[in-house]
Amino acid sequence: MSTPVDPGQRHPAAQPPELDPVVLSALGLSVWYGQTQALRDITIAIPRNKITALIGPSGCGKSTLLRCFNRMNDLIQGARMGGEIRFDGDVISGDIDAVVLRRRIGMVFQKPNPFPKNIYNNVAWGARINGYRGDMDELVERSLRRAALWDEVKNKLHRPGLDLSGGQQQRLCIARTLAVEPEVILMDEPCSALDPISTARVEDLMDDLKNDYTIVIVTHNMQQARRVSDLTACLMLDDAGQDGHRTGILAEFSPTDILFTNPKDPRTEAYITGRIG
Repeated sequence: MSTPVDPGQRHPAAQPPELDPVVLSALGLSVWYGQTQALRDITIAIPRNKITALIGPSGCGKSTLLRCFNRMNDLIQGARMGGEIRFDGDVISGDIDAVVLRRRIGMVFQKPNPFPKNIYNNVAWGARINGYRGDMDELVERSLRRAALWDEVKNKLHRPGLDLSGGQQQRLCIARTLAVEPEVILMDEPCSALDPISTARVEDLMDDLKNDYTIVIVTHNMQQARRVSDLTACLMLDDAGQDGHRTGILAEFSPTDILFTNPKDPRTEAYITGRIG
């Protein structure tokens, strides 16, 4: 259950660079799994129609933060949250239905996970269960075109999605996400299992999609963050407490070109130069 907070003036990271309109924000966010704290006092504002990358060493809470934005952590036993997550200004806990929220804030996972269905039904599935009443053929084609996959699969829509290559499967999962017409797309290391050619196609796709969607991506690949993102947030692990556990904190949030060329926090500089990680 979240505890409302006043962002006040103590969280400079709450203000998005260049004062872009904000679609998602975390205010004083802390997350625990049981007694173990994963994130502490994260405040960040995600601007609309930009690509925001979350980087940082393993275990610093990047994926935990990403899952907070559409309440996927609700599905993890023992997970709890303090602070607030806001979407279009509304707190996402309380009266907002999680299923409706996840329709508006879609997610693409690290490993491509097509359903054991044909290509057509992989794309149509989410729209169908959400009661879509339009032309399903048109929706499937439009979604596959937006995912840069239509030309490769248009003559084999009734073949299993699992028959596709890894890169095609990931773009199929992106098409499936687009078919339910979200406003935000969360991507948790979407290219980590892909070869360089497939990675380049997904990166080109992200650049095209940001014209219509807000994208937040977790990546361990700092070159990828530099290539695709407009803004980058660097999470770090704070000093170990008495119990030896280290907790994820937000070290810096800046336009990507500034963060990688002139970081303000010495921890960010140490991470992006490879001295820590």
